[in-house]
Amino acid sequence: MPPAAPAVPRHPPGTDGREPGPPEPDPAAPDRAGLRAHLLATRLAGTVATSREKSLRRHRLFAARDPRVLLGIEPVHDRTPAELLRLVAEACGVAPEPDRVSGPEMIDPDRTIEALDAFADRLRAAAAARAPVLVGTGHPHGLLEFYACLTAALSAAGCTVLTPAQGRSMDITTRFGLRTHQLSYWRGVALVRETGARVPGGERGVHTHSPLPVRVALAAAAEAGTPLPRLVIGDHGWVCGAGQLGIEAIGPADADDPAPFVGQAEGRVSVVVPLDDSARSESYRPLTRYVLNRACLSQ
Repeated sequence: MPPAAPAVPRHPPGTDGREPGPPEPDPAAPDRAGLRAHLLATRLAGTVATSREKSLRRHRLFAARDPRVLLGIEPVHDRTPAELLRLVAEACGVAPEPDRVSGPEMIDPDRTIEALDAFADRLRAAAAARAPVLVGTGHPHGLLEFYACLTAALSAAGCTVLTPAQGRSMDITTRFGLRTHQLSYWRGVALVRETGARVPGGERGVHTHSPLPVRVALAAAAEAGTPLPRLVIGDHGWVCGAGQLGIEAIGPADADDPAPFVGQAEGRVSVVVPLDDSARSESYRPLTRYVLNRACLSQ
């Protein structure tokens, strides 16, 4: 097996030998009112593109413990679809009534902002401790830039951004059957690419819910004797798979993915930010500025 790739290096201290001071606040970062307006305008929250039908179908599959929607979480408690809906409604603000079976989902923008505040607080704590971090995504087409800005800021603050298992192959079950994927990193952010296939947009990786990539990355770090992350930042299988293994994990989740919210309710996922996770990349830029500014990591 190939050795683990080296970690993204920490930025050096100032040229006078002293550690750099805290970054200045970002004047372009939105305030809470501006962020709320942006969430509603871009439909990251409020009325989102996620359909009620899809959410309810995912709740039924999760209740049946279908691994395709567990995302690496092994629930402690059995929950009915109605109970899952109430749990997600509490976290997201979706309508809790099970007889509402069609139309778009709703995400409460105030819940999104509260979760972004908690997300930023965890970033600030990791930066203060110079904790090793691992960042990965199953949504590379929309969220890759968001995560890359976080890795750059954390690295600048002195955190080691881990990149284990670079180039490692794995077989992931998809709706098209078993496919061989390769773990890769872009600006310190882990993603997977399908091996031997020309996929539209494949240079930025493929969409996956699988927890296998984070398991492979963590196993490679352990095998190589390199530090394990104290914080994993990601979505889908990255956040759920890491949280299930007892590593602090934070990240965004859409209203149709109950697994991260169950992980949060059961104490294995630290922070879940409810929002539409399939929007265009530029829609997340104000969120990036807001989070980094609150975390005192603006660059």
